Amino acid sequence: MSITDQALAIGAAEAGAAVVGSRYGSALTRVMKTAGDFATAADVEAEHAIIDVLRAARPDDAVVAEESGRTGAGDNGRTWLVDPLCGTLNFAARTMLASVNVALRVGPDVTVAASVDPFADEVFWTDGTAAYVRGVAGTDERLVPSAESTLVDLNLDPPFPSRDVFLAARLLADEGFVEQFRPRVVSTSLAVAWVAAGRRAAYVTDRHDLRNSVHFAAGIALCEAAGCVVTGLDGQPLHTGGDGLVVAADERTHAALLTLIRKQGPPSTRS
Repeated sequence: MSITDQALAIGAAEAGAAVVGSRYGSALTRVMKTAGDFATAADVEAEHAIIDVLRAARPDDAVVAEESGRTGAGDNGRTWLVDPLCGTLNFAARTMLASVNVALRVGPDVTVAASVDPFADEVFWTDGTAAYVRGVAGTDERLVPSAESTLVDLNLDPPFPSRDVFLAARLLADEGFVEQFRPRVVSTSLAVAWVAAGRRAAYVTDRHDLRNSVHFAAGIALCEAAGCVVTGLDGQPLHTGGDGLVVAADERTHAALLTLIRKQGPPSTRS
């Protein structure tokens, strides 16, 4: 029986998560990428496991993976985006904050996605219409965003490509931010899935082209399917090409964050 794209995304992400979980706490070879950034043997092994699952079921699809780049012709317009271990620095420091992300882009749209927490045994997934979390018992619960916690996750990892208009460190020092929210720094895109799940009120980062990012595509798809407000730092839809990402549980939280972000920019951009 042919496997559905939705089930394949989940199965591939779970295969990667099994590797990540089994390698946690072990001595791992590191491969340096840039100053302060590296991959471990767990990243590479998990990526291989994910790609093996995808290739067995969809040999004609393209795959874009963090460590190995693009493989496959992908003439059918289907591309799998693979992040085998988001939170490598956490993982290497024996901190259980990481995720394994798999998303399928068909044309311009991500149609299915899965983000697995390898330590909590939770699978966040979407079929493009709704978003769910699957726990240890194997049952699926609908994701319902909520801003009740007032917790906002901020990406503080360099580089800071939008520093002229936004810098997370400046936002942390803003009295208006402190009055309304409480910051958190998870340092993995698992925090994006947590917005969809109602565990975070919002998530903010200034990275470029996140809609096509192996790190963020799955989390963004989850949030969109769950009904979160998802835009760039400028408040415009991500497909318009704006920088950064603001994911909020509701319109009120999103509007409050955009107001704070605009205060950081040049006078002409402030409202």
